[in-house]
Amino acid sequence: MKQHNEERTLTKAEMDIMNVLWDKGEGMTTHEIIEQYPEPKPAYSTIATFLKILTNKGFIQSRKQEGGGKTFVFTPLISREAYTNRVMKEVKTTFFAGSLKSMLSFFAKQEEVSDEDLAEIVELIKNK
Repeated sequence: MKQHNEERTLTKAEMDIMNVLWDKGEGMTTHEIIEQYPEPKPAYSTIATFLKILTNKGFIQSRKQEGGGKTFVFTPLISREAYTNRVMKEVKTTFFAGSLKSMLSFFAKQEEVSDEDLAEIVELIKNK
C-alpha cells in the first residue's frame, strides 16, 4: 500500500537517490542513477530495491522507457524544495515548539556564522 510522501521521511540511502534524480532534473534509469555514484558503485539490485521503496513511499514514479523493453525511467513526485520545506517545518515543530526564532537562534549559536553570512541572512529576512 502506497503511503503519501507527506507522511514519510527519507533515509540516507533514499536521500542519495533522490538527490541524483533532483540534480538531473529529468527521469533516469537505474543504470543512469548508478553512474552518478562515486566508486565503489552500489550494486544494481541495491539501487533497484531502494527505487521500489521510494515508489511505494510515493516519492517517485516509474514508467517504461520508450523502446526500452523492461527498462524503467524514474522521476520524482516531490521537488527538493517541497521536501526540504516539509522536513524543516517538522524540525521546527518537533525541536523548537514551532518557534522560528528559537530554531534560528539555535543554528546561529551552533554554527560558526561569519559576519558576512549573518549580514546576508539579515538582508534576506528584511527583503522576504
